Amino acid sequence: MLRVLFLFLWLLLAPACRAQGPVVLYYNERPPYLMSAPDGGVHGLTADPAAAAFADAGVPARWMRMPSNRQLALLRKGGQRCAVGWFRNAERERYAKFTLPIYRDLPLVAVVRDEFALRGAATLRQLVAMPGLVVLVKEQYSYGGYVDAALAETRPVRTATTAESMAMVAMIGAHRADVVLLASEEADYLLRRAELRDKGLRVLRLSDVPTGERRHIMCSRDVSDDIVRRLDKEIRQKPGGP
Repeated sequence: MLRVLFLFLWLLLAPACRAQGPVVLYYNERPPYLMSAPDGGVHGLTADPAAAAFADAGVPARWMRMPSNRQLALLRKGGQRCAVGWFRNAERERYAKFTLPIYRDLPLVAVVRDEFALRGAATLRQLVAMPGLVVLVKEQYSYGGYVDAALAETRPVRTATTAESMAMVAMIGAHRADVVLLASEEADYLLRRAELRDKGLRVLRLSDVPTGERRHIMCSRDVSDDIVRRLDKEIRQKPGGP
C-alpha cells in the first residue's frame, strides 16, 4: 500500500519537478542569425530577440549548442527545451509550440559560381527548371511555402547535407552542387567572410521570391502555454514586433 501511495505522489509531482530549472535554448552556429560570443552568450539576428524575450518575461534560460537535426529530435522527446529561429510549418506544429515571430528574413537568393549561366536577376522557377541543375539543401529544413512548392513541382536534382551554411556555400565553390538558397542577409554576410571572399562565388537575385519567412522560437510540447504567452507578450512589445 505504501508503495502504491509513493507511486501516486511521484506521478503527481513529476510534472512540476520537470518544469523546474531553466529552459534550454538550442542553437547552431549560423551567422548572422546565431553566433557564439566570447562572453559565453549567443548573439545575432534571432539570438538577440530570443534572449531578450526570455529575460524580459522572467523565464530562466540557458544556451546549448546543438546540430539542427538533433534539435528537432530532442523537441519531439519533450522536456523544457526550445530552439531559436525556426520556420513554422504544419509538420513541426504536430510536435512543437511556436511563439510569435522574432525575425523576418529578407527574400531568398541563390549563391552560385561566377561562371553560372544565369546572370543579373532571374526567377526561382527559371533557376530550378534548368536541365542538370543540382540544388544543395539542408536536411529537414523548410525554405518557406513558395520555395518548397517550387522545388516539389520542378523536382531538380537535390543533394542533402547536415552541414551549416558556411560549409554549404563552400561546397558550391568546390563544385559539389550548383546552387544553394539562402536569405539575402545571410548570403551577403557569408560572401564577405575571408574564407569565402575569393572562392569565385556570387549572389543571384530571384525576382519572383516573396518577402522572406518569419522565424520563431520553437518549443517542445512540455513547455507550458503560460511561458509561451509570456514570451509572446514581450515579443509583441518590442519595436517592429508582430
